Amino acid sequence: MAPRARSWKRLATEQVNPRSAKLDRMGIPRVVALMQKEDLRVMAALRGARPAIVRAAEAFAETFRSGGTCYLFGAGTSGRLAVIEAAELPPTFGTDPRRVRAIIAGGSPAVFRAREGAEDRFEEGFHGADGCESGDLAIGVSASSVTPFVRGALERARQHGARTVLVTASRSPGIGKTADVLVRLDTGPEVVAGSTRLKAGTATKLALNQITTSAFASSGRVFGPWMVDLRTGSAKLKDRAVRIVAAAIQSTPAKARTLLSRAGGEVKTAIVMGRTDETAAQARARLEKSSGDLRSALGKAQSRRRPR
Repeated sequence: MAPRARSWKRLATEQVNPRSAKLDRMGIPRVVALMQKEDLRVMAALRGARPAIVRAAEAFAETFRSGGTCYLFGAGTSGRLAVIEAAELPPTFGTDPRRVRAIIAGGSPAVFRAREGAEDRFEEGFHGADGCESGDLAIGVSASSVTPFVRGALERARQHGARTVLVTASRSPGIGKTADVLVRLDTGPEVVAGSTRLKAGTATKLALNQITTSAFASSGRVFGPWMVDLRTGSAKLKDRAVRIVAAAIQSTPAKARTLLSRAGGEVKTAIVMGRTDETAAQARARLEKSSGDLRSALGKAQSRRRPR
């Protein structure tokens, strides 16, 4: 449940930043300078939380490899950041949208317009996690660490045997028992007291990026620096696919376009075809045997070419 009113003032996210005591009289140039100086604390906070971020990423990768679903729960700014993270994974890594789901307090309308009070609904969060099962992962995103909606979701997820992670910028009594992994981002008081869309929000966005990207990069969803599972749903992404294939096979854009056409737009398939001279069907079969890991598939192709 929500903390008593007298407890809110103890939260790190509710503290007053002494550097911004005269914020309304500083003028735009000095406010911008102050904010940029304060934002430097974001990277320090992320470095301090690195071990926990790694554990969260490992849990995310393990969940995805084993066929589980990853849920992200949040309210307000935290909820919107969860929605952004889930929405951006399919086009970047070619993932099934059903495998990473974001649930925001107040439902989809809250993405576009603040629904104050939705974060206080413990039961809504609790029942929002009804679909969690053993083998799934629930990531709660709450700058204050006490958001009832998020607390409810994590409690229900744990009841169903799912692993849990809490990403927060504060600490409250008993927080260590809230989730299996606690990612605490010590960003300090905001320039505008309590406005966690600032440093806390920036740190949260970066932490979520690091959790998901490191997990997928280590699970065959990238090849070197390239997003080889991208979905070519726009002109920009089609051009990127051509450049990726051309670089990966060390050939021309024209050759890459031909391979992509024969591969039905599948970047991995086109790269295997370009590296092995195999057909699209043979390349897909090779990738399937390697569980979609391009480097592994190419390694097997090279080993078979070695003379005995």
